[in-house]
Amino acid sequence: MTFVGVLQILFMFGLLLLTVKPLGSYMAKVFEGERTLFTPILRPMETLIYKMCGVREDKDMKWTTYAFAMIAFSLVGTVATYVLLRMQGMLPWNPQHFGAKEMPANLAFNTAVSFTTNTNWQSYVPETTVSYFSNMVSLAIHNWMSAATGMAIAMALVRGFARKSAAGIGNFWVDLTRSTIYILAPITVIYALFLIQQGVPQNFSPYSAIKTVEGASQTIAQGPVASQEAIKMLGTNGGGFFNANSAHPFENPTPLTNLVQILSIFLIPAALTYTFGKLVGNVKQGWAIFAAMSVLFFAGLFFCYRAEAAGNPNLSAKGIGIENAATDTQAGGNMEGKETRFGISASALFATVTTDASCGAVNAMHDSFTPIGGLVPLANILTGEVIFGGVGAGLYGMLMFAVLAVFIAGLMVGRTPEYIGKKIEKFEVKMAMLAVLILAASILGFSALASNLNLPPGKDSASFTDAQKADEAKMGSIARWNHVNGSSPSQYNGAMANNVNNSGPHGLSEIIYAYASATGNNGSAFAGLTANTPVYNGTLGIAMLIGRFMMIIPLLAIAGSLAAKKHIPATSGTFPTDSGTFVLLLVGVVVIVGALTFFPALALGPIVEHFQMMTGGKLY
Repeated sequence: MTFVGVLQILFMFGLLLLTVKPLGSYMAKVFEGERTLFTPILRPMETLIYKMCGVREDKDMKWTTYAFAMIAFSLVGTVATYVLLRMQGMLPWNPQHFGAKEMPANLAFNTAVSFTTNTNWQSYVPETTVSYFSNMVSLAIHNWMSAATGMAIAMALVRGFARKSAAGIGNFWVDLTRSTIYILAPITVIYALFLIQQGVPQNFSPYSAIKTVEGASQTIAQGPVASQEAIKMLGTNGGGFFNANSAHPFENPTPLTNLVQILSIFLIPAALTYTFGKLVGNVKQGWAIFAAMSVLFFAGLFFCYRAEAAGNPNLSAKGIGIENAATDTQAGGNMEGKETRFGISASALFATVTTDASCGAVNAMHDSFTPIGGLVPLANILTGEVIFGGVGAGLYGMLMFAVLAVFIAGLMVGRTPEYIGKKIEKFEVKMAMLAVLILAASILGFSALASNLNLPPGKDSASFTDAQKADEAKMGSIARWNHVNGSSPSQYNGAMANNVNNSGPHGLSEIIYAYASATGNNGSAFAGLTANTPVYNGTLGIAMLIGRFMMIIPLLAIAGSLAAKKHIPATSGTFPTDSGTFVLLLVGVVVIVGALTFFPALALGPIVEHFQMMTGGKLY
């Protein structure tokens, strides 16, 4: 690590810290319906939307009604997106004439679910698959709606803590509208104009065919990039206009845009912690959540940056056999898969931030990171992406862990656990654990299924003879490979050769990362997995739905339960949840739950790969 690299990181975090209080205060006013700077301009639009849609903004919803409205809204969006993607050949703004052939049914399902759930996983190559209309109307609109939905759910849970003996937790349609027009829209307009000034394209021109200096032909993809890039980053969506995502010079052309993009991913999630403190009447509670997120952020970033800066010892001077070499650190660090214009520090920072949040945008390929460097983005997602997290999703995820933390604290001191003046009883703990276990079951279950069902190219069961099928049914995956191909287990490495470009533990990491990214609604990938197949498109789509809605529903149930409870004044025996002790407890719960649940899988993937690297490819 270098002094300049560390300084870049601290500068970014310093800028973030300066935005937390003003933006958090502004959002608290927005969700409370108080007057703000933009009220004279945007209030008429807000009331017009309510009138057109038949929404009564003064009508409170029970948690069940709130959940139903959210699911219905998401379902309609998914179906509409699927239909539009399949019909893109008949729709306007399609100069490249992309049609249903580029977007078959299974891919359209995966993509529609992906963007609805704020995942933005892309099994397709954007510049060769979707039209400008599909990008702007079918997909980018979800960058707005899914982000606003996340903020709405967070506010519903916050009201559960803030309200006393209340039947409702707010109005989903009001929260959705205010999130969009008062928070996302003003920032995104300014953001998009900044990107255009920095050189990001914003046009409807057909792709340009040019001749290179060497005389070769090249097609330059372009389009309405800046408008989509702004909401992609601010809404922690992550779906790139180009396949290279934020490593592409049209999406992220300068060091300044790189800094602003990193900052914008954390902007709203960080400020929401202050909003939480304001709405519950104790800003120290919000700063405690912010502090816990910051500790986890710097811990992950330190490990990732250090691993990438050290690189692969097998490629150091000592590793390649130079006598009397002074170090076993790779000169220049691990630059594989990284843009030289960003370097290691900015790439490690971007990778950590984008997986702390449920963003998924990348400016370097995580598949090319060192084993420990790649472990950090994966581990960030496996925590439930509560380290600032997505817009709204990070806050409600961390509050879920806060419920578990005070429950554990209550067990240790023999008192009924309390948080923000509300008793945490068995119903709240059951719902929190249900959300944790559902996420783990999805990630590990689908990863195990994919690892065992993948067969080598051209060797599916349909091509087996009757005798082979009989023997194959009795064999494990590695033995099955040996039987059909007559090869050694090292040539098979885990029954994943069909869709995974790398064998062994790295191939397993690619599969785990894919389902963690889908379930965690992140959208980034290790990029070594060929996921555009009917099986992967289907299972990843289901994992996205589980990760989004099977976590939200239990948390809304918690919100409804807490809102109905009376406020309990703090006493001398109340465990303080705005102290450094609580911050450490909360960090410990996040780490322990993640470590105990996923450590065996991580041990078989990136951890084994790290020891292989350190021993020159051998395990003793």
